[in-house]
Amino acid sequence: MVENIRARAAVAPRPVSIRHRGLPWLIGLVAMFFLIPVALAGSPTRPIGDRAGALLLMGGGDVTPEIAQRFVALGGGPHGHFVYIPTAAPDEEIVPADLAAWFRSRFGVDDVAILHTRDHARANTATFAAPLEAATGVWFGGGRQWRIADAYLGTRVEAALHHVLRRHGIVAGTSAGASMLASYLVRGAPEGNWILSSPGHERGFGLLPAAAVDQHVDRYGRETDIEPVLKRHKDLVGIGLDESTGITVIGGICTVLGSGRVILHDGKPNGALPYAVLHDGDRFDLATLAVSRRVETE
Repeated sequence: MVENIRARAAVAPRPVSIRHRGLPWLIGLVAMFFLIPVALAGSPTRPIGDRAGALLLMGGGDVTPEIAQRFVALGGGPHGHFVYIPTAAPDEEIVPADLAAWFRSRFGVDDVAILHTRDHARANTATFAAPLEAATGVWFGGGRQWRIADAYLGTRVEAALHHVLRRHGIVAGTSAGASMLASYLVRGAPEGNWILSSPGHERGFGLLPAAAVDQHVDRYGRETDIEPVLKRHKDLVGIGLDESTGITVIGGICTVLGSGRVILHDGKPNGALPYAVLHDGDRFDLATLAVSRRVETE
């Protein structure tokens, strides 16, 4: 028994002191201690915005039953409290009673408030923004982006939109309204929507962070229009939306709705195209831009 113990002791490794290995060994040990957590964490990810609540961005055109139903479902159902903001449209198209009737019919809801002003100071009052404090769903109509920006950026209305999301509601926009939900505003120039970037009109609400959103892509052949913006602003992801097609954004995951395409400028090789083309049911992760294709079931 004693001999076995002595034999094991004879072959046991000698303790190694840090002084024996020297300073390089100590530096390597410290570096490994700090680098392992970084490796485990993976690559840096992009911002995704509020995890609570949902966004819906649509590329203009007709609001399909599928998109309407999804918006209402995420806004608490047909008995939720909805707000329609038509400010992007020209004055002659904004008739509150007609818009409320259209909204109730199209979306199948009971309660909708029409919220509109051109007065920035009025938009910054608690009285004007009050309908948003109880809203479960907000819809921005189409028209021109600069009208929304001039009226609401930096006001109580903008702050209230973030509160809607934090209450697990939904904020949606179509056409100009979709572009306004992103952090970078494309086609915001009052002079014309052919101008992609306009100093003084380059900021959106930022509900969709580090992003620029173009719309009516199929109607006007805008698949690559957004690329000059992305070259100047390397932190942005570009998203193009066909008409009657959109994305929901929930917890940083974007899901395509509709019969058209979503163009994702992800900076990755996509065969012969400089962008990825997504269709109904496809998804992408805002944090990593990883794409998941819809699995067809029989």
